[in-house]
Amino acid sequence: MQDYTSQIVSGDRRSLARFISLVENDVLGYEEQLAELPIANTPLIGITGPPGAGKSTLINALAAHWLAQGKKVAIVAVDPSSPFNQGALMGDRLRMSEHFLNPNLFIRSMASRGSLGGLAPKIFEVCDVLRAAQFDYVIIETVGVGQSEVEIAALADTTVLVLVPEAGDDIQTIKSGVMEIADIFVLNKSDRDGAATFQKNLLMLAHQYASSNWEAPVVKTVASQKIGLEELGEAIENHHQLAIKGNKKVHLLAQKALLLIKAMRTKDIQLPQLEEELAMASNKEGFNLYRFIRKYQS
Repeated sequence: MQDYTSQIVSGDRRSLARFISLVENDVLGYEEQLAELPIANTPLIGITGPPGAGKSTLINALAAHWLAQGKKVAIVAVDPSSPFNQGALMGDRLRMSEHFLNPNLFIRSMASRGSLGGLAPKIFEVCDVLRAAQFDYVIIETVGVGQSEVEIAALADTTVLVLVPEAGDDIQTIKSGVMEIADIFVLNKSDRDGAATFQKNLLMLAHQYASSNWEAPVVKTVASQKIGLEELGEAIENHHQLAIKGNKKVHLLAQKALLLIKAMRTKDIQLPQLEEELAMASNKEGFNLYRFIRKYQS
């Protein structure tokens, strides 16, 4: 395999895109090059939240805010995937099309491929590659699947939870899941009715989950009108300046390592192979799925 390390570090976007494809497709030799990439301190910003909260619109507006300042921004948009071909269902990213020709912006769509954590199987590796490519910010947009969307906390330096005033009645049902992972709350579409009451509830929740050195701010935005982006950018910068040390840093690294180890151990198990074997096994009398998977557990 061609050595892409120097081209990626120098900012060659074509080499970056090619290498990411090699990583996603498990091409032999990519792991050795990953081990040689320098890892920069580029902020990884995870944008998560329920469907309809306006995550893509917010990311589009936030990217425009930073691009106007001459910053280099990479966006990884994790899309729901087809259950049949595992491809991204919304990979065209049409909502971000106004910035496609900007040389300081790099957009990559990745299919979740059935992952329950709202991320894509190779998201950790791809984000480390983007960090090495000298971007100022890397934004990860997750699928938006609700309670299970907590893997983002193991990946992102800053997790931004996007909500809308209409979610106010459901805050008690969602706070036990993704609410705890938020470093910043964004109340998007804050020009709608009920925004003030919902903001008050979020502030109380943020205080409940506050740590010794950080209490998640609640930033009101109207992303479609580019309102509140400066405040959101400042909140992200302030959080990034906090040094994550001690047990929390080790815990996050351990979570990341565990997910990578799991992926390495199962990389030889392919869905088409499982489907073929299950097509034969499931038609036999007395089929039991747990007995079937034992051969993969050794």
